[in-house]
Amino acid sequence: MKFAFIIDPIAKLDPGHDTSVALMEAAQELGHEVWITEAHRLSVAEGKAWAIAEPVHLEPVELVEGRWVIQDPWFRVDKAPTLLCLEAMDAVFMRTDPPVTIPYLYATYILDYIDPAKTLVINSPRGIRAANEKMYALQFTDVMPETIVTQDKQIIREFVERQGAAVIKPLGGKAGEGILLITPEDRNFNSLIEISTQGRTPIMVQAFLPAAQEGDKRIILLNGEPIGAVNRVPTGKEFRGNMAVGGKAVKTELTERDRLICERVAPTLQRDGLYFVGIDVIGGYLTEVNVTSPTGIREIDRLDQARLGQRVIQWVEAATKTRTSPSLSLL
Repeated sequence: MKFAFIIDPIAKLDPGHDTSVALMEAAQELGHEVWITEAHRLSVAEGKAWAIAEPVHLEPVELVEGRWVIQDPWFRVDKAPTLLCLEAMDAVFMRTDPPVTIPYLYATYILDYIDPAKTLVINSPRGIRAANEKMYALQFTDVMPETIVTQDKQIIREFVERQGAAVIKPLGGKAGEGILLITPEDRNFNSLIEISTQGRTPIMVQAFLPAAQEGDKRIILLNGEPIGAVNRVPTGKEFRGNMAVGGKAVKTELTERDRLICERVAPTLQRDGLYFVGIDVIGGYLTEVNVTSPTGIREIDRLDQARLGQRVIQWVEAATKTRTSPSLSLL
Protein backbone atom coordinates (compact mmCIF):
# COMPACT_ATOMS: atom_id res chain seq x y z
CA MET A 1 0.00 0.00 0.00
CA LYS A 2 0.97 3.65 -0.42
CA PHE A 3 0.50 6.14 2.40
CA ALA A 4 0.98 9.91 2.15
CA PHE A 5 1.65 12.04 5.21
CA ILE A 6 1.01 15.78 5.12
CA ILE A 7 3.41 17.01 7.78
CA ASP A 8 5.48 19.99 8.80
CA PRO A 9 9.04 20.02 7.38
CA ILE A 10 10.40 16.58 8.26
CA ALA A 11 13.77 17.92 9.40
CA LYS A 12 11.99 19.86 12.15
CA LEU A 13 10.20 16.81 13.57
CA ASP A 14 11.42 15.06 16.72
CA PRO A 15 11.52 11.31 16.03
CA GLY A 16 11.60 10.58 19.75
CA HIS A 17 8.39 12.51 20.37
CA ASP A 18 6.33 13.13 17.25
CA THR A 19 3.43 10.80 16.64
CA SER A 20 3.65 11.48 12.90
CA VAL A 21 7.08 9.84 12.84
CA ALA A 22 5.79 6.89 14.86
CA LEU A 23 2.98 6.35 12.34
CA MET A 24 5.33 6.63 9.35
CA GLU A 25 7.74 4.17 10.96
CA ALA A 26 4.92 1.72 11.58
CA ALA A 27 3.72 1.96 7.99
CA GLN A 28 7.25 1.32 6.74
CA GLU A 29 7.76 -1.63 9.10
CA LEU A 30 4.52 -3.19 7.85
CA GLY A 31 5.79 -3.04 4.27
CA HIS A 32 4.06 0.06 2.90
CA GLU A 33 5.44 2.94 0.83
CA VAL A 34 5.64 6.17 2.83
CA TRP A 35 5.41 9.48 0.99
CA ILE A 36 5.66 12.93 2.57
CA THR A 37 4.38 16.32 1.54
CA GLU A 38 3.41 19.62 3.14
CA ALA A 39 0.19 21.63 3.11
CA HIS A 40 1.58 24.34 0.83
CA ARG A 41 2.44 21.68 -1.77
CA LEU A 42 -1.19 20.65 -2.31
CA SER A 43 -3.28 21.68 -5.31
CA VAL A 44 -6.45 20.89 -7.25
CA ALA A 45 -6.46 20.16 -10.99
CA GLU A 46 -9.02 18.38 -13.14
CA GLY A 47 -11.27 18.14 -10.12
CA LYS A 48 -8.78 16.08 -8.08
CA ALA A 49 -6.35 16.74 -5.24
CA TRP A 50 -2.63 16.61 -6.07
CA ALA A 51 0.57 16.96 -4.08
CA ILE A 52 4.25 17.46 -4.74
CA ALA A 53 5.61 14.60 -2.64
CA GLU A 54 8.57 12.31 -2.24
CA PRO A 55 9.06 8.84 -0.78
CA VAL A 56 10.95 8.71 2.48
CA HIS A 57 12.88 5.99 4.31
CA LEU A 58 13.12 6.14 8.10
CA GLU A 59 15.67 4.71 10.50
CA PRO A 60 13.39 3.58 13.35
CA VAL A 61 14.12 4.77 16.86
CA GLU A 62 15.07 2.15 19.43
CA LEU A 63 14.05 2.00 23.08
CA VAL A 64 17.16 1.59 25.21
CA GLU A 65 16.96 1.70 29.01
CA GLY A 66 13.72 3.65 28.95
CA ARG A 67 14.64 6.27 26.37
CA TRP A 68 14.45 6.57 22.60
CA VAL A 69 17.76 6.33 20.77
CA ILE A 70 17.73 8.15 17.43
CA GLN A 71 19.93 7.39 14.44
CA ASP A 72 21.76 10.24 12.68
CA PRO A 73 20.52 10.78 10.07
CA TRP A 74 17.14 9.34 10.96
CA PHE A 75 15.53 9.77 7.53
CA ARG A 76 16.42 10.01 3.87
CA VAL A 77 14.40 11.10 0.87
CA ASP A 78 14.70 8.43 -1.80
CA LYS A 79 13.61 10.32 -4.94
CA ALA A 80 13.15 13.81 -6.29
CA PRO A 81 9.78 15.46 -5.58
CA THR A 82 7.00 14.17 -7.81
CA LEU A 83 3.58 15.60 -8.62
CA LEU A 84 1.06 12.87 -7.87
CA CYS A 85 -2.68 12.51 -7.57
CA LEU A 86 -3.53 11.80 -3.94
CA GLU A 87 -6.12 9.26 -5.07
CA ALA A 88 -3.14 7.09 -6.05
CA MET A 89 -2.56 6.70 -2.31
CA ASP A 90 -4.42 4.15 -0.19
CA ALA A 91 -4.49 6.57 2.74
CA VAL A 92 -3.59 10.20 3.37
CA PHE A 93 -2.76 11.38 6.88
CA MET A 94 -3.36 15.08 7.55
CA ARG A 95 -0.76 15.68 10.26
CA THR A 96 0.10 19.38 9.95
CA ASP A 97 0.41 20.90 13.41
CA PRO A 98 -2.06 23.56 14.51
CA PRO A 99 -2.92 26.40 14.82
CA VAL A 100 -5.70 26.12 12.27
CA THR A 101 -4.90 29.14 10.14
CA ILE A 102 -6.50 30.22 6.84
CA PRO A 103 -3.85 28.29 4.82
CA TYR A 104 -4.55 25.23 7.00
CA LEU A 105 -8.27 25.50 6.24
CA TYR A 106 -7.58 25.89 2.52
CA ALA A 107 -5.54 22.67 2.66
CA THR A 108 -8.58 20.84 4.07
CA TYR A 109 -10.69 22.20 1.20
CA ILE A 110 -8.18 20.74 -1.25
CA LEU A 111 -8.41 17.37 0.52
CA ASP A 112 -12.17 17.41 -0.10
CA TYR A 113 -11.28 16.58 -3.72
CA ILE A 114 -10.03 13.13 -2.77
CA ASP A 115 -12.64 10.47 -3.54
CA PRO A 116 -13.30 8.73 -0.17
CA ALA A 117 -14.27 5.57 -2.06
CA LYS A 118 -10.68 5.37 -3.33
CA THR A 119 -8.55 6.88 -0.57
CA LEU A 120 -9.03 7.18 3.19
CA VAL A 121 -8.17 10.61 4.64
CA ILE A 122 -7.29 10.67 8.33
CA ASN A 123 -8.83 12.74 9.70
CA SER A 124 -11.72 13.74 7.47
CA PRO A 125 -11.14 17.30 6.21
CA ARG A 126 -14.79 18.12 6.88
CA GLY A 127 -14.44 16.68 10.36
CA ILE A 128 -11.34 18.77 11.05
CA ARG A 129 -13.13 21.93 9.95
CA ALA A 130 -16.10 21.11 12.18
CA ALA A 131 -13.99 20.31 15.21
CA ASN A 132 -12.33 23.32 16.79
CA GLU A 133 -10.38 21.56 19.51
CA LYS A 134 -11.90 23.70 22.24
CA MET A 135 -15.44 24.25 20.95
CA TYR A 136 -16.01 20.66 19.79
CA ALA A 137 -15.92 19.41 23.37
CA LEU A 138 -18.95 21.54 24.23
CA GLN A 139 -21.14 18.85 22.67
CA PHE A 140 -20.38 16.78 25.76
CA THR A 141 -21.16 19.16 28.62
CA ASP A 142 -22.37 16.29 30.80
CA VAL A 143 -18.75 15.07 31.11
CA MET A 144 -17.04 18.49 31.08
CA PRO A 145 -16.25 20.97 33.83
CA GLU A 146 -18.49 24.04 33.78
CA THR A 147 -17.42 26.08 30.75
CA ILE A 148 -18.41 29.25 28.93
CA VAL A 149 -17.24 30.84 25.68
CA THR A 150 -17.47 34.60 25.41
CA GLN A 151 -15.53 37.81 24.88
CA ASP A 152 -17.63 39.78 27.37
CA LYS A 153 -15.49 40.91 30.29
CA GLN A 154 -18.41 41.16 32.74
CA ILE A 155 -19.70 37.68 31.92
CA ILE A 156 -16.21 36.31 32.42
CA ARG A 157 -15.82 38.09 35.75
CA GLU A 158 -19.14 36.78 37.04
CA PHE A 159 -18.20 33.25 35.99
CA VAL A 160 -14.78 33.41 37.66
CA GLU A 161 -16.25 34.86 40.85
CA ARG A 162 -18.78 32.04 40.93
CA GLN A 163 -16.10 29.39 40.38
CA GLY A 164 -13.42 30.92 42.59
CA ALA A 165 -10.79 30.24 39.92
CA ALA A 166 -10.87 29.50 36.21
CA VAL A 167 -8.67 28.70 33.26
CA ILE A 168 -8.93 30.86 30.15
CA LYS A 169 -7.99 29.40 26.78
CA PRO A 170 -7.68 30.94 23.31
CA LEU A 171 -9.95 29.00 20.96
CA GLY A 172 -7.19 28.65 18.38
CA GLY A 173 -4.36 27.81 20.76
CA LYS A 174 -2.12 24.76 20.75
CA ALA A 175 0.27 22.97 23.09
CA GLY A 176 -0.93 24.96 26.09
CA GLU A 177 -0.04 28.32 24.54
CA GLY A 178 -1.94 31.26 25.99
CA ILE A 179 -3.69 29.25 28.72
CA LEU A 180 -3.95 31.27 31.93
CA LEU A 181 -5.11 30.55 35.46
CA ILE A 182 -7.14 33.46 36.77
CA THR A 183 -8.85 34.36 40.07
CA PRO A 184 -11.27 37.20 40.92
CA GLU A 185 -8.63 38.85 43.11
CA ASP A 186 -6.02 39.05 40.38
CA ARG A 187 -5.12 42.73 40.01
CA ASN A 188 -4.39 42.05 36.34
CA PHE A 189 -7.81 40.49 35.76
CA ASN A 190 -9.09 43.06 33.27
CA SER A 191 -5.80 43.26 31.42
CA LEU A 192 -5.56 39.48 31.11
CA ILE A 193 -9.04 39.35 29.59
CA GLU A 194 -8.24 42.22 27.23
CA ILE A 195 -5.04 40.51 26.10
CA SER A 196 -6.76 37.15 25.64
CA THR A 197 -9.80 38.46 23.78
CA GLN A 198 -8.11 41.39 22.04
CA GLY A 199 -11.42 43.08 22.76
CA ARG A 200 -13.30 41.15 20.07
CA THR A 201 -12.39 37.46 20.07
CA PRO A 202 -14.29 34.88 22.16
CA ILE A 203 -12.27 32.72 24.53
CA MET A 204 -13.04 29.59 26.52
CA VAL A 205 -13.34 30.03 30.27
CA GLN A 206 -13.37 26.78 32.20
CA ALA A 207 -13.75 26.05 35.90
CA PHE A 208 -10.32 25.34 37.36
CA LEU A 209 -9.89 21.71 38.33
CA PRO A 210 -7.49 21.29 41.29
CA ALA A 211 -6.83 17.76 40.00
CA ALA A 212 -4.80 19.42 37.23
CA GLN A 213 -1.81 19.31 39.56
CA GLU A 214 -2.08 15.50 39.47
CA GLY A 215 -1.92 15.49 35.70
CA ASP A 216 -3.69 16.05 32.39
CA LYS A 217 -4.44 12.64 30.88
CA ARG A 218 -4.12 12.28 27.11
CA ILE A 219 -6.19 9.36 25.80
CA ILE A 220 -5.64 8.20 22.22
CA LEU A 221 -8.79 7.03 20.44
CA LEU A 222 -8.79 5.01 17.22
CA ASN A 223 -12.20 4.99 15.52
CA GLY A 224 -13.71 5.90 18.89
CA GLU A 225 -11.93 3.18 20.89
CA PRO A 226 -9.27 4.05 23.50
CA ILE A 227 -5.98 2.35 22.68
CA GLY A 228 -3.64 4.02 25.16
CA ALA A 229 -3.13 6.90 27.56
CA VAL A 230 -0.40 8.97 29.16
CA ASN A 231 -0.60 11.34 32.11
CA ARG A 232 1.12 14.71 31.66
CA VAL A 233 2.07 16.11 35.05
CA PRO A 234 3.04 19.77 35.58
CA THR A 235 6.55 20.43 36.79
CA GLY A 236 8.05 23.27 38.80
CA LYS A 237 5.68 26.21 39.26
CA GLU A 238 3.85 25.53 35.99
CA PHE A 239 0.13 24.67 36.30
CA ARG A 240 -0.12 23.35 32.72
CA GLY A 241 0.69 19.72 32.04
CA ASN A 242 1.32 20.00 28.29
CA MET A 243 4.58 18.34 27.30
CA ALA A 244 5.39 21.35 25.13
CA VAL A 245 5.67 23.49 28.28
CA GLY A 246 7.63 20.98 30.35
CA GLY A 247 4.97 18.55 31.55
CA LYS A 248 6.35 15.15 32.55
CA ALA A 249 4.95 12.05 30.83
CA VAL A 250 3.87 9.50 33.45
CA LYS A 251 2.46 6.00 33.04
CA THR A 252 -1.28 5.78 33.72
CA GLU A 253 -4.31 3.52 33.38
CA LEU A 254 -7.80 4.11 32.08
CA THR A 255 -10.44 4.42 34.79
CA GLU A 256 -14.12 3.54 34.50
CA ARG A 257 -14.83 7.27 34.25
CA ASP A 258 -12.30 7.60 31.40
CA ARG A 259 -14.00 4.78 29.53
CA LEU A 260 -17.40 6.37 30.07
CA ILE A 261 -16.09 9.60 28.52
CA CYS A 262 -14.69 7.67 25.56
CA GLU A 263 -18.03 5.94 25.04
CA ARG A 264 -19.77 9.30 25.22
CA VAL A 265 -17.68 10.93 22.49
CA ALA A 266 -17.13 7.91 20.21
CA PRO A 267 -20.36 8.05 18.13
CA THR A 268 -19.82 11.75 17.35
CA LEU A 269 -16.20 11.20 16.36
CA GLN A 270 -17.19 8.32 14.08
CA ARG A 271 -19.99 10.37 12.54
CA ASP A 272 -17.54 13.17 11.70
CA GLY A 273 -14.78 10.95 10.31
CA LEU A 274 -12.42 11.74 13.17
CA TYR A 275 -10.65 8.41 13.34
CA PHE A 276 -7.42 9.32 15.17
CA VAL A 277 -8.08 11.61 18.12
CA GLY A 278 -6.52 12.59 21.42
CA ILE A 279 -8.88 13.63 24.20
CA ASP A 280 -7.71 15.40 27.36
CA VAL A 281 -9.15 14.43 30.73
CA ILE A 282 -8.44 16.14 34.06
CA GLY A 283 -9.89 14.76 37.28
CA GLY A 284 -12.46 12.72 35.39
CA TYR A 285 -13.63 15.61 33.21
CA LEU A 286 -13.21 16.06 29.46
CA THR A 287 -11.44 19.34 28.68
CA GLU A 288 -10.45 19.14 24.99
CA VAL A 289 -10.81 17.00 21.86
CA ASN A 290 -7.65 17.12 19.71
CA VAL A 291 -8.17 16.20 16.06
CA THR A 292 -5.62 18.07 13.94
CA SER A 293 -2.33 16.39 14.89
CA PRO A 294 -2.80 14.62 18.24
CA THR A 295 0.36 13.36 19.85
CA GLY A 296 1.25 10.97 22.67
CA ILE A 297 2.08 7.68 20.94
CA ARG A 298 5.83 7.84 21.60
CA GLU A 299 5.29 8.47 25.31
CA ILE A 300 2.70 5.69 25.62
CA ASP A 301 4.91 3.24 23.72
CA ARG A 302 7.87 4.08 25.94
CA LEU A 303 5.96 3.75 29.21
CA ASP A 304 3.75 0.78 28.31
CA GLN A 305 6.08 -1.17 26.00
CA ALA A 306 3.38 -0.81 23.33
CA ARG A 307 3.34 -0.46 19.54
CA LEU A 308 0.40 1.86 19.00
CA GLY A 309 1.64 3.02 15.61
CA GLN A 310 1.32 -0.50 14.27
CA ARG A 311 -2.19 -0.82 15.70
CA VAL A 312 -3.20 2.35 13.87
CA ILE A 313 -1.69 1.23 10.56
CA GLN A 314 -3.25 -2.24 10.84
CA TRP A 315 -6.63 -0.62 11.34
CA VAL A 316 -6.03 1.60 8.32
CA GLU A 317 -5.04 -1.46 6.26
CA ALA A 318 -8.36 -3.11 7.04
CA ALA A 319 -10.35 0.06 6.53
CA THR A 320 -8.81 0.89 3.15
CA LYS A 321 -9.50 -2.58 1.80
CA THR A 322 -13.22 -1.90 2.03
CA ARG A 323 -12.93 1.51 0.26
CA THR A 324 -15.90 2.60 2.33
CA SER A 325 -16.21 4.73 5.44
CA PRO A 326 -14.45 2.56 8.05
CA SER A 327 -16.81 1.69 10.86
CA LEU A 328 -15.29 -1.67 11.77
CA SER A 329 -13.55 -2.14 15.09
CA LEU A 330 -10.35 -4.16 15.06
CA LEU A 331 -9.07 -3.27 18.49
